[in-house]
Amino acid sequence: MVLITLVRDYIGRMLHDIPGMKVLILDSHTVSIVSVAYSQSELLKKEVFLVELVDSMSKEPMTHLKAVYFLRPTSDNIQKLRRQLANPRFGEYHLFFSNILKITQIQVLADSDEQEVVHQVQEFFADFCAIDPYHFTLNMEMNHMYMLPAVADPASSQSFCDRSVDGIAAVFLALKRRPVIRYQRASDIAKRIAQDTAKLMYEQESGLFDFRRTEFSPLLLVIDRRDDPVTPLLNQWTYQAMVHELIGIVDNKVDLRNIGKVSKDQQEVVLSSEQDGFFKANMYENFGDLGMNIKTMVDEFQQIAKSNQNIQTIEDMANFVNNYPEYRKMQGNVSKHVTMVTEMSRIVDERKLMTVSQTEQELACNGGQVAAFEAVTNLLNDESISDVDRLRLVMLYALRYEKESPVQLMQLFNKLASRSAKYKPGLVQFLLKQAGIDKRTGDLFGNRDLLNIARNMARGLKGVENVYTQHQPLLFQTMESIIKGRLRDVDYPFVGNHFQQGRPQDVVIFIVGGTTYEEARTVALYNSTNSGTRFILGGSVILNSKRFLKDLEEAQSISRTSSVV
Repeated sequence: MVLITLVRDYIGRMLHDIPGMKVLILDSHTVSIVSVAYSQSELLKKEVFLVELVDSMSKEPMTHLKAVYFLRPTSDNIQKLRRQLANPRFGEYHLFFSNILKITQIQVLADSDEQEVVHQVQEFFADFCAIDPYHFTLNMEMNHMYMLPAVADPASSQSFCDRSVDGIAAVFLALKRRPVIRYQRASDIAKRIAQDTAKLMYEQESGLFDFRRTEFSPLLLVIDRRDDPVTPLLNQWTYQAMVHELIGIVDNKVDLRNIGKVSKDQQEVVLSSEQDGFFKANMYENFGDLGMNIKTMVDEFQQIAKSNQNIQTIEDMANFVNNYPEYRKMQGNVSKHVTMVTEMSRIVDERKLMTVSQTEQELACNGGQVAAFEAVTNLLNDESISDVDRLRLVMLYALRYEKESPVQLMQLFNKLASRSAKYKPGLVQFLLKQAGIDKRTGDLFGNRDLLNIARNMARGLKGVENVYTQHQPLLFQTMESIIKGRLRDVDYPFVGNHFQQGRPQDVVIFIVGGTTYEEARTVALYNSTNSGTRFILGGSVILNSKRFLKDLEEAQSISRTSSVV
């Protein structure tokens, strides 16, 4: 089963088993969990006539409604519930929690229910946002914490780890599996999360995770974003990843309010593979093919619109009225995709992204330091290149050639500082301290391992179908290593005495610091063409270059004030 199906099943059971008119009460986390899995029209079909946030509820009594709470089991939420149960607004209270409840929390709720309005308390393990069938996120606000040692901010660091463990645990409880756990040795935060997860699954809540054994245990691999800082720095050229990079996606929603003249009902649109057939078919297509497919969709719509104008009989009119909802839906869908692709084309032209991206891909995928230095220098001198694109180019050059050309690197640093008013001094150097070659485990540029060198040479000889999508995330190599049993124990040790026997059928890879849609595409394409091992990808957030740079700046700022790197 895939993650979206599991979450939808939880929500469906929650609402279906309670007949009558309902109000659904969520917190800031569960509102995202529900919104990506269930549409508003689906909630209405389940007789949910009101959705409220637990933080901002009205005080108006509504005893005719049944309250369905779906909350994270935090101490803050328990206290809010305690106060609301002391003065009930609703006729019935049905309490569902997205993760494991402590005995003490259950006791607090029982003591607070003096008027006996609580009809049930249940744990439904959906403490993660299932963005796509094989991709989840925890939407963590303090994502930059993964770059800082625990001593920089112990409370926030602990909170970051605890939330990661909660989310990972909920995924495996939903899948009804207990994994063997491995982590990236070079990352303290990955080690800590892996060990805390193992402690929860094998000690503190071992009974809860005591599922029926499978022939081969599932695998949880916890790795660090800093092992591949290249992927979130690149411009993207496949539909879903490109929308996130150039416009932004939050919980499968795209804000189009700042894009020219957009009709009121198109100011925020949903981009979900579960709810939009065109998007599902095209989310991994490159920009060129996408343009052709959108043209085909527009042509089909125009044909339907033309036939609807040809109403001559009462029967024609009846057919039009019957098909009108579908017609309106198709019209909205065509408008949505045309608007987004038009806006992305404008940004690509304005920022000269085809020129920039070609150099980015060369830096990420091919050797040649002299040519790379010349290409980056030329783009830094080009007045039409934006500050953020200049910064990303220098970062990519620095990650690739930090040891080979320190003199040229310093020249690029100086040029960047003189050309870009918004450049924050030392940010590229901070990236190298965080994710330079001495810190990385994997063969990021395919130039350490003989097999990867040969593979890159072969790819160069064959040529690449599309110069803009030739990059392959490091995650692809990691997945290959898992399938072939080549993931080195010395780099990715097991936690405790639980070792992998044979090839795992289910693998969850959790990236501390966040995933990208390019990596989610890699996982989805693998799962669609291979059988035997199914991969699920998750992380603390979903990154684009803007968010990655923001996290880097925030971590740099804290490390300066606390003198900790």
